[in-house]
Amino acid sequence: MKYHIWTAGCQMNVADSQRVASALERLGYRAASRAEEADVIVLNTCVVRQSAEDKAVGRLSSLKPIKNKKPGTVINLMGCMVGVKGAEQLRQRFPFVDVFSPPSDPGPLVSFLTQDETRALSASERAQTNALLDGDLILPLHERGRLVSAHVPVVYGCSHACTFCIIPYRRGVERSRPVGEIVAEVRSLVAQGVREITLLGQIVDRYGKDVPDGPNLAALLRIVHQVEGLERIRFLTSHPNWMTDELLDAVAELPKVMPHIEVPVQAGDNQVLANMKREYTREDYYALVEKIREKIPGVSIATDIIVGFPGETEAQFQATYELLADLKLDVAHLARYSERPGTVAARRLPDDVPEEEKWRRFRLLEALQEQIVSEINARYLGETVEVLFEEQVRGRWKGRTPTNKIVFVESGENLRGQLREVIITWAGPWSMQGRLPVVGGQFSVFSEPLAETVP
Repeated sequence: MKYHIWTAGCQMNVADSQRVASALERLGYRAASRAEEADVIVLNTCVVRQSAEDKAVGRLSSLKPIKNKKPGTVINLMGCMVGVKGAEQLRQRFPFVDVFSPPSDPGPLVSFLTQDETRALSASERAQTNALLDGDLILPLHERGRLVSAHVPVVYGCSHACTFCIIPYRRGVERSRPVGEIVAEVRSLVAQGVREITLLGQIVDRYGKDVPDGPNLAALLRIVHQVEGLERIRFLTSHPNWMTDELLDAVAELPKVMPHIEVPVQAGDNQVLANMKREYTREDYYALVEKIREKIPGVSIATDIIVGFPGETEAQFQATYELLADLKLDVAHLARYSERPGTVAARRLPDDVPEEEKWRRFRLLEALQEQIVSEINARYLGETVEVLFEEQVRGRWKGRTPTNKIVFVESGENLRGQLREVIITWAGPWSMQGRLPVVGGQFSVFSEPLAETVP
């Protein structure tokens, strides 16, 4: 028996798909590279933008011929397209789908595969299903001993509800996982060869806020830091309002926690920020970036920006452009505003910025950020940095620095999972190239790349 999983969207979806694969392999299934070869097909969907939802619908529709040819094939639609409020409309629209699973919940699929859906579960069957879902996370066979960096959800859902965001409506209210459950998962992953973990949450800084007297993210970092064999810890995504001094101090003090902060600004104009319900100002964000850099020397900072939010004027866009030019952040994830049904923005604010104007603004920021990151990465030229190598890509080993910069190295050694010192020989905007030091030898620093690679 074989399964095939198609995953779209954020790192949380990647982690969810991994958990589904783990449960399926406990049932005796093995991974198939193509949907046509599988007995169970899982589509883990994202709807954060209309283009993502359209892609999911197209992918799902392409499975109908497979179902017609092999009626016994089980098709599972999962993730934000299903949401937390059921799937009755989706059942009518896609009658060939067998199972609908909310985000982060492989339970419906496991239940479907382990018993007759037309009758109630017995106590022993419920115990069997729970054991499959609540046991240690055993990596899929094709990742076991090969996966170097893994994602561990610590907060599910979100209760903040920015006006543009559909996530709270699809993933539900904020729910923090117990510390013991998180640590057990991290230990299990490390035992299977993982060397780096990223703690995930829609607003990861709010870990523990829903638990009376529970630990916060800073405390969780200190606990996870004690796991033997774990080399690196990251976390994302943060929100400016909950990026506390205590959290920044933990990052600065704990050697395993990497000096890389992902904290979205979304816009550089105060009125746009207010319309987004971000609940901070442009000035607040400037002050936060200054504080982060003061507390964590050498830190890299990533942000998210939305262009073309309803009502955004040219002057307001220019404020965002100026913020990015001033702060010179390492990464800017750019997006054009996409109206999502059910959000506050969709109900109250007309999507009045033309699509061509959104694209123009997007490309201006894209060009600016390319220039900024080219200047930042150029400072690495000739420097020696520590790289954790993850995989081989087109004959070269790919790894990341503590500041999350991608580095490629040519080597005949098997570098997977190794932390090695690398001398940077070329630096571009999207990646860098380097060489392993030669003991007792010397080599020159090259100024031209073998080939630029966009991550």
